[in-house]
Amino acid sequence: MDLIYLAPICAVLGLLFALYSFSKVMKEQPGDEKMQKIAAAIHLGAMVFLRRQYSAIGAFVIVMAIILAVLISPWAALCYIIGAVLSVCAGFIGMQSATRANVRTTNAAKRGIGQAVKVSFASGSVMGMSVVGLGLLGLSLVFIALVMINGGFESVGGINTVVSIIASFGFGASSVALFARVGGGIFTKAADVGADLVGKVEVGIPEDDPRNPAVIADNVGDNVGDVAGMGADLFESYVGSIIAAMALGVTGAVFASKLFGETIAPLNLILLPLLIAAFGIISAIIGTLFVRTKKNESSAIHKAFNTGLIIAIIVSVIATYCVTSILLYGQIGMGFMFEAQLGMGIWFATIAGLLAGFLIGLISEYYTSFDYKPTKGIAKSCQTGSATTVISGFAKGMESTVWPVLIIAAAIFISYQFAGIYGIGIAAVGMLSTLGISLAVDAYGPVADNAGGIAEMTHQEPEVREITDTLDAVGNTTAAIGKGFAIGSAALTGLALFSAYALAVGLDSIDVMNTTVFIGILIGGMLPFLFSALTMTAVGDAAQQIVVEVRRQFKEIKGLMEGTAEPDYATTVDIATKAAIKKMIAPGLLAIIAPLVVGFVLGPLALGGLLVGSLVTGFLLAITMANAGGAWDNAKKYIEMGNYGGKGSDAHKAAVVGDTVGDPFKDTSGPSINILIKLMSLISLVFVPMLILM
Repeated sequence: MDLIYLAPICAVLGLLFALYSFSKVMKEQPGDEKMQKIAAAIHLGAMVFLRRQYSAIGAFVIVMAIILAVLISPWAALCYIIGAVLSVCAGFIGMQSATRANVRTTNAAKRGIGQAVKVSFASGSVMGMSVVGLGLLGLSLVFIALVMINGGFESVGGINTVVSIIASFGFGASSVALFARVGGGIFTKAADVGADLVGKVEVGIPEDDPRNPAVIADNVGDNVGDVAGMGADLFESYVGSIIAAMALGVTGAVFASKLFGETIAPLNLILLPLLIAAFGIISAIIGTLFVRTKKNESSAIHKAFNTGLIIAIIVSVIATYCVTSILLYGQIGMGFMFEAQLGMGIWFATIAGLLAGFLIGLISEYYTSFDYKPTKGIAKSCQTGSATTVISGFAKGMESTVWPVLIIAAAIFISYQFAGIYGIGIAAVGMLSTLGISLAVDAYGPVADNAGGIAEMTHQEPEVREITDTLDAVGNTTAAIGKGFAIGSAALTGLALFSAYALAVGLDSIDVMNTTVFIGILIGGMLPFLFSALTMTAVGDAAQQIVVEVRRQFKEIKGLMEGTAEPDYATTVDIATKAAIKKMIAPGLLAIIAPLVVGFVLGPLALGGLLVGSLVTGFLLAITMANAGGAWDNAKKYIEMGNYGGKGSDAHKAAVVGDTVGDPFKDTSGPSINILIKLMSLISLVFVPMLILM
């Protein structure tokens, strides 16, 4: 079992590459004194928010760890704490990098688009590699340690016990992810909505105008929501997919024996997801080396990112072939795997997951980029007012669910046909195996957005603004792609986790004619809607407080509009921070309490129905909200480029309203739903021993 040690080794390589990328960021000069002053304010605001948020999350983690220690086992509590701490570390590292890279990206833009992309993407790579490095390192070391404590790799019973305990690691990661994503989302969109409604709509000043008291809070929000929040989100997706596949390892061995007559050691199938993820890190590192461009065109930047992703996917496909062949059959050779039926099936399942993730990203790009028809159509509808803007955007969001559903359905069908339920788990691991570069592309977006804001606030030359505006527009699309990717992975991971839960409680099938099951399905289907209502209401309430404060400052601070006085940025940051931390509690507790109440009151069957219902409606609702929000945002930017009257026109005002409606869609509620889906599955899996005893 020496191959298992490749997992922590590759994880360390990923962390070293993150350190190398951070050094590249820090080599760039931070610009003049005014640029550094604004960047320092953004960094300080982000750090203050994180400290307060992590303090609140820490209290919850301690309480939950005590509950797990008493009801499950001390080892489960320890795994839970480790998963939570590493998730926090991943978000914190990404935040440190992003808040230093933003001003350096602005400064690099003075030397051309290529240098600006280099700095911002290097910062994204810090986030991406930190997430996969910390996730795989923590998970593999915890697994190895627990196996040794429970009798070593020769003890089948000990390994099965370890797999059940290690689900708590994912539970810890999911707990942090939900609060980080919801809290960060509430902060960023409350500040964004407040800044836009008063600044752009009421007063008529440009976006990121330094006279706007909410502009620093808006830039802080880009980091706490789309860097720390997204990092924690995909950290738990990453480890959750690996844990789900590990939990299904025994079923994979049974599938091979019954269908193909192959005798595969369950241990090898438990280890395989860790090794696929390990070589995925190497693939992502190779892919990042091919991301470069010198053209100041959004299409050129997209092409550079896609080139890196495609190369990473190709390398990962080859690596998966090799590691599967060696681990399961002890040899490797062209054509050999096609004689080994399960090995071939696992390889096909991995490819299905990889391609599904890439294709969902392309669909998200099509529906959210202003280079394509859907977003241009929304921009056109802005000419007839806010109502048609909202109607057309929401319609495109709902329409955008069609292809992702078909793609995920195809991935499920292919992976199940070739490798059974285990294949679905492996497809989820395959989809996220190149997360190091996928997340880097996503995390580039907030850095580019901040760079544009700093350029605006420091009155940079038109050429610099043109470059940062291009980076910002691409960043909106890459963020939408990242959210689509995260939501797609949630569907596969959620199904794999549900399968693991069903096996643990002895469910062979879910009978919808059973009234208990159907009640669970109805409750589960309702939860994503209630969750979204709570998070959107939280954004609306917090935004109202920001709007009132911004109006007050415009009215009471003499000389503010003339540029002779400075706004009170700190107060708006403080308002957004307090509101976000207070209002993230209810949605977070809903995700944790609902499955436990249904499981203990109505039983394992009803809980199984709940997981199915939440998976179906949650996936569709999340895709709708993420793509609609992204399309509204880029429709506004398309008009600001001079189309349909340009900035200040009636069409632009309608587009700002659409963008404002879409803010909580794409950055708070939509991306948080995928965590809701997986968190409820992990909670169910962790508390299975108690449900069985009922």
